[in-house]
Amino acid sequence: MVTTPIVVAPAIDFADVRAEFDLVDEFPPEALAEARRAADRFADVREDRADLPLVTIDPPGSMDLDQALHLERTDDGFVLHYAIADVYALVEPGGALDAETHRRGQTYYLPDGSVPLHPRELSEGTASLLPDAVRPAVLWRIETDHRAEPVAVSVRRALVRSVARVHYAGVQRDADAGRLHPSVEALPDFGRLREAAALARGAIELRLPAQDVVQDGDDWTLQIEPRTEADEWNSEISLLTGMCAAQIMIDARVGLLRTLPPADPAAVDALRRTARSLDVPWPSGLGVGAFLASFDANDPKTLVLMSEAPTLLRGASYAAFDGELPETILHGAIGAPYAHVTAPLRRLSDRYATEVCLAVSSGRDVPEAVRAELSAMPKIMSSTDSLAGKVNRACIDLTEAVVLAPRVGETFEATVLKEATERRDAEVFVVSETVIGPCGGAPEEGSTVRVRLTLADPQARKIRFDHDR
Repeated sequence: MVTTPIVVAPAIDFADVRAEFDLVDEFPPEALAEARRAADRFADVREDRADLPLVTIDPPGSMDLDQALHLERTDDGFVLHYAIADVYALVEPGGALDAETHRRGQTYYLPDGSVPLHPRELSEGTASLLPDAVRPAVLWRIETDHRAEPVAVSVRRALVRSVARVHYAGVQRDADAGRLHPSVEALPDFGRLREAAALARGAIELRLPAQDVVQDGDDWTLQIEPRTEADEWNSEISLLTGMCAAQIMIDARVGLLRTLPPADPAAVDALRRTARSLDVPWPSGLGVGAFLASFDANDPKTLVLMSEAPTLLRGASYAAFDGELPETILHGAIGAPYAHVTAPLRRLSDRYATEVCLAVSSGRDVPEAVRAELSAMPKIMSSTDSLAGKVNRACIDLTEAVVLAPRVGETFEATVLKEATERRDAEVFVVSETVIGPCGGAPEEGSTVRVRLTLADPQARKIRFDHDR
């Protein structure tokens, strides 16, 4: 992981970003009233599994807790219980809250707070898997072999109780010290087995330096988003569940997949050329994912290769189907079919994909009301995914410009991520300031150079460097 000093920015008002993208926290009165009186519509069919000692793993301070897990070893492998907040049971189909969540599509995260998909009374209260509270949930049971490959999968409605709430850094510290909570003691071994399986499938993981804007009192800091092994292990739990959900829906010929075409051969060839230009050997027969995973994240050459790698992963979409499978069922970055089912408090589509899995797993027909919603999901989710990306970029651009505004004219050391072309400037990563920006001149890709800051405009949210020869 690249480590950088924390750079402090003065107070920043993100209200302009919210206004620009029409992000409003408040809910219509009718929707808010429905959330406040929400009751479990499936209370009479739930299995009581409050005895299961589930644990949640989330960022510090999170209140919208979608998932809780319990992982145990068996003689032959592992058994994973994964509880997901049962949002469908608490939102009345066709009601005011249902309509508002369809308009929002997902939760939007800004440095100064989120704009939630659901009212906080629900997403951070009655539906959230908060510790020591009995909650309605969708409970996945995934039995695996010794390689952590699934051999039996079921999903049903249940009452559950989380017994502990931990965060990623805490899990990592406990793992390093050998004192993990019993419910997740097997997580490191399980996670590493799943990571190995991902590479064997040809999965492609990008490890670009992810910028994060974090509040520090009244000020803000720019830093590289912390990423631990525990983050990866926990991610593998969600990915496995999404893969199992996708297979259930594919077998039933009805559902909603998250899709991504396989890497374009031309993009792979371009990455090979970049590797050759950097004198990075690419052994014959080694897949793209394994090649990218083999590098030290602190090596500037790794940053360059990772900055090129997103061209491998273009064309992400959602595919709804009922009767006939879509042309593409694969998620190229995962190396398998995949579906979103593990974050219904924060993502609308998960609500309906989960209902399909529940019906199929119990041998029932998928309800017509659920089938009717599937076809609307690709448009809603694609448009709101795009909006979420723009919001995140605007917040980072604003913070970068504010941080650097007093420093125009100064020079910095930078890694050249992309060289200039006829259509765009070079792109550089200034590690000391945790910023990525355009750079004039023709610095060589992969080199470490001195650059001069020539523009930092908070009003326009733009920065620019020039190669300081």
